[in-house]
Amino acid sequence: MSLVKLTIKGISYSQTQNGAYALILNEVDGERKLPIVIGAFEAQSIAIALEKEIKPPRPLTHDLFKNFADRFDIIVKQVIIHKLVDGVFFSSIICERDKIEEIIDARTSDAIALALRFSAPIFTYKNILDKAGIYLKINPSKDEENSNETDDVLSTPETFGSDDPVVSQQEEYSGFSLQELYDKLEEAVQNEDYEKAAKIRDEISKKES
Repeated sequence: MSLVKLTIKGISYSQTQNGAYALILNEVDGERKLPIVIGAFEAQSIAIALEKEIKPPRPLTHDLFKNFADRFDIIVKQVIIHKLVDGVFFSSIICERDKIEEIIDARTSDAIALALRFSAPIFTYKNILDKAGIYLKINPSKDEENSNETDDVLSTPETFGSDDPVVSQQEEYSGFSLQELYDKLEEAVQNEDYEKAAKIRDEISKKES
C-alpha cells in the first residue's frame, strides 16, 4: 500500500464536546483534509510545538519524551496513521537507535505531537485517505494562500458545531440516503464544520461498506 504524506492544517475547538478539538491534516500533494478529534491536552501540546516562540517553563509530557529520547540517542524517523476502525485512527511511531528500527504503537494525537518535536514526517495509507479524507472545494482567498498553514492555529480558532450541544451530540445521520449524506458533507466542509463532516463521512463509509 502506498503512503501519502500529510501536513498539519490547523486545530479547531469543538463547542459540542467539552474539551475536544479537531486536528486537521492536509494531503501534501492533493486537496483532501483528514479531521481527527483529539483531547485538550494533546491539542495544547501540538499547538505549542507549532508555535516555535512558545517555551513552557517546564517540559510537557511530549517534551519530556523528546528529552529522554535525545539523551539515549533515540530518533523518531516518521509517524504512520495505519488503521481506521469505527472512526478511531491508529498510529505507529517508527524509531531508530543504533541503526536498529523499532515500531511503537501510539495514539494518533501523541504520535503527531512527537513527530513535530522530532521534525519527523507524518504519513497515512492511501486507502485510509480514500475512506476518511474530505475534499475542501472552497477557493482560498489571497490572504489564506499567502499565509503559513501552521500560523496562529489557536489564536483564531475555527469554531464548529451547533450552539446547542445536546442537539448536536444526539444528531444521527443513519436515516439519510447516500445522496443526502453527500450533500450534507459538502455543506459541512464548506462551513468548515469538520467535526460534523467527520461524523457524516463515517456514516457514508458504513453505508458504502
